[in-house]
Amino acid sequence: MNPYQYVVLRCVPRVEREEFVNVGVVVYCPEQQFLGCAWRLDEERLRALAPELDLAHVRAALAAVEMVCAGEAHNGYGEATRATAYGVRVLGDTQSSRFGFLKAPRSTVLQPGPVHGGVTVDAPAELERLLARLVG
Repeated sequence: MNPYQYVVLRCVPRVEREEFVNVGVVVYCPEQQFLGCAWRLDEERLRALAPELDLAHVRAALAAVEMVCAGEAHNGYGEATRATAYGVRVLGDTQSSRFGFLKAPRSTVLQPGPVHGGVTVDAPAELERLLARLVG
């Protein structure tokens, strides 16, 4: 059994109302070298919550999450540096750093929920199980 972490991706059409619909899941399992995302839009639920919501933009944001998981969002960057309170830190483009980016709180239409964890023998299958259970 290998430990993993996951976040549920939420579509929050109007941030000030704090209403959301779960639309995806990101799973990170370092021991299996797995970082993956799966999503499903329930257009009827989203339209009921926010008729003005641009679903094409939501799909584009979810596609961007897929690119980050696959390591395709920042091709060619390699390493970067970041200033911290303790000096400069070198950041590589790793699954761990990409998951850190994806789980960071943000105030946008697509937001990650809190980080949860578990154990699994098959991270890709766990991703599909979580998608079915938490998104539908």
